[in-house]
This record gives sequence, C-alpha cells and structure tokens, in this order.
Amino acid sequence: MGVFDILDRLVAFPSVAGKPNSDIAGWIEAYLAKQGTQVTLLPGPEGDRSNLFATIGPANVPGYILSGHMDVVPASEPQWSSSPFALRKEGERLYGRGTTDMKGFLAAALAAVPALVGLRLARPIHFAFSYDEEVGCRGVPHLIARLPEFCAKPLGVIVGEPSGMRAVRGHKGKAAARVIINGRSGHSSRPDLGLNAIHAMAGALSAAVNEAERLTLGPFDAAFEPPYSSLQAGVVAGGQSVNIIPDICTLDLEARAIPGVDPASLLTPVKARAEALAADGFRIEWMPMSAYPALSLPQDTALAALLGELTAEAPLAAVSYGTEAGLYQAAGLDAIICGPGDIDRAHKPNEYILASELTACQRLIEALGARCAA
Repeated sequence: MGVFDILDRLVAFPSVAGKPNSDIAGWIEAYLAKQGTQVTLLPGPEGDRSNLFATIGPANVPGYILSGHMDVVPASEPQWSSSPFALRKEGERLYGRGTTDMKGFLAAALAAVPALVGLRLARPIHFAFSYDEEVGCRGVPHLIARLPEFCAKPLGVIVGEPSGMRAVRGHKGKAAARVIINGRSGHSSRPDLGLNAIHAMAGALSAAVNEAERLTLGPFDAAFEPPYSSLQAGVVAGGQSVNIIPDICTLDLEARAIPGVDPASLLTPVKARAEALAADGFRIEWMPMSAYPALSLPQDTALAALLGELTAEAPLAAVSYGTEAGLYQAAGLDAIICGPGDIDRAHKPNEYILASELTACQRLIEALGARCAA
C-alpha cells in the first residue's frame, strides 16, 4: 500500500480521543505483522484502548523511535465541506480529520516499512503509537514505562507532530485543572440563606487573572512566543436561572510553562484561593485534567545534528504547541519534533495535508533507515 492509500484507511477510523481505539490500533497491528515486524499492542488501564509498539531491526541495539498518536480531536463542526472521516483529494490537498494532526505522519511511517525491512537495519527503528494524546497525553506514559521490555535504550525519539518537516528542539510544558465550588441553592430573594457558588468563584478567577499578569514579568525564554509562562481561565460554568442562588460553579484553567518551570506549580495560587473558601462553608473539588513537561533539547546533541542533516535545515529552537516529546525527555531520552503538515491547519474544519508533505516525510524516514543500515 502507498502512503495515500494508508492515509485513506487511517482517516476512515473515527478515533476520537477518549474513545475505544481497537479498530485503528488493530488495523495498524495487522499491517505491520504482514510486513514481518515485531509488533505489540499495549492495553492501557482504561481497558478499551491501547498503545502500539513495533520494531524493525535488532531490538537489543540502540536505535530510534518514531512517535505519533492515533487519536484525533472531534469533528463536529458544521463547516466541514465533506465527511471528516472520508479522505477527500482536491489537487495537492488531502482533506480529513487527522490528516495533519497526525495521521499523515503515521501513514508516512507505515508506507516506509517495506523499504526499512528491505534495508536489513543494523540499528532498529521503532514505532511508538499512542492513544489519548489530544486529551492531555494520557496514553503515552504507559508506553514509555514499558520501553525497557521491548528495546535497548534508544538513541533518540522523533515525534512527528506537524512542523513543516522542520525539526524543533523545544516546546512549553502544560498543566490543566478544573475547580468545582459547591455552595447551597435557594431563592434569590433570600441570599442570606444560600451560598452563591458563582460569587465565590470570583475569588478564584481573580487569582487566576492576577497570576496571569504576574507571569508576564518573567522569567523569560526568548525562544518562545510569548517569551514567558502563561495562565488562562478557559471555561466558567454555573447557574440555572437568575432567580436561583447557584449552588455549583466550575472553572477550567491551564498553564503553559517555559522549560525549567513546573507547569502544575503555576496553578497553585488559584488552588489555594479556592480551597480557602472552605472556611466559608463551601465544598471545593480540585481536579487535575492533564499535564506534560516542557521539551528543551540542547542544540549540540547528536539527535539535533542528525535531524539537521536529514532535513537540510538547522532545527528551530521552539514552537508554541505541546507534544509527547517532553515526556520522552523526562524519561531520559533525547527527543525532537519533526513531521509533515502545518499546525495552523490542525483542530479546524477542512483540515488537510499536502501530498508533497506526505512524500517528503516518507523520504526522510527512509533516509533515516539508510543511516541505520550503514
């Protein structure tokens, strides 16, 4: 199968994050098994979705991991011009949910398998395909924890998130959480008998705004835009009617941290402000939603030099979006981002990738294989 046929099959699986993924994971497993690769499905603790790990070449020799995620964001937007889960070709553009983020990379890697198998690699190339990346990188930690069972410590990890085939050495870390304030309902004419959860949330929201403003004062890292860590309140919800005292209010917020800053720590002032409301009779719930560390690969690493040679361009210092690469680095592995497509097309109606971007990615993977065969 060619790269376009494989992408067609992958897009047809509506593998939305947070849902069972046995269909897409099973299809990839069967495809790789037919090629003679060592492939294993690794069920996660949820029981209905799995990571996938495969090896081409000798597993007991240090090699390289090609990392990608099988899940996609939902495609419920009415602006889609065609079915989001049916690949549509229009000139150079291939439309469908996940074409850029990031089934295009998976298709290029899978299309390269016959060439990689034929090279009789001296150093292995591994595929590490995860689940639930789009809801906070929930699947890949389970895969990373089991890597020592399946391979020698890799020389590096290439995470194929859309980067225009330009290698990238860094990204910010992220932490997201939900705070739920439970008060006491009642008629709006007797506010003295109730506990207004929305009014109480104003204090936590104020703490979030103050922290967001404080972060603009530094510390700074000029590789990023903006060059400082950030915090924002993304969703506030509560209340039923104007004449009912609201007994519950929720706030979803996230922090994005430059390397060297723990993203979860940036949420601490909001958490403390919310929990202080317990003294006034409110019940507070703090629910971490997702977290991953920043990526910061030094410029002088062998992995950065290798990707510079393979792409014929010096790696970029950083991008604004996050990936699983930070988790690989936190586990002691050098990691870098490099994949087809443009992140600005991701998570939007009529997401697309260019045919030329797919073929360029396949050529890069095959060129990596040639290095591993030398």
